[in-house]
Amino acid sequence: MKTEYGRSLIEIIGVMAIGAVMTAGAFGIYNAIRNNQKRTIAGVHLEQIAKNTKILMAARGDYRGVSVEYLAKAGAIDFIDAPMGGEKWSVDASVDGTSFSINLTELTRGECEFFTAAPPRWATHVIVNGYESGDSCFSSNTNYVSFVVE
Repeated sequence: MKTEYGRSLIEIIGVMAIGAVMTAGAFGIYNAIRNNQKRTIAGVHLEQIAKNTKILMAARGDYRGVSVEYLAKAGAIDFIDAPMGGEKWSVDASVDGTSFSINLTELTRGECEFFTAAPPRWATHVIVNGYESGDSCFSSNTNYVSFVVE
């Protein structure tokens, strides 16, 4: 009787299936790590925007007139692109000028939950889709988060 060496087609397909599952898992973990990294970097940028806005506007005594464009022209921020979410982000003063808000638009549910799960220390409060409660994130990419700073 002749002894055969090598693998059968079923064994090769099995090994390839195991490799595919492992690769898919690795991509999933990589994406999760990358998303958390992007969110953390955005959080640092938002904190820096808040600090720079406070410093820049302290001399005036109020926050009226603050905007993304104003902060960029004054050198308080070195970018105009949104730190996270859609391109239509803003920095607005309250009506009485005693506070300002950093507003992010078109956030995913994951991004929204990231910012509302543990509100940043530098923000007085966080408004999500018009509500101050923490569980107001939509499942679509239409979330609107405002960080109010006094």
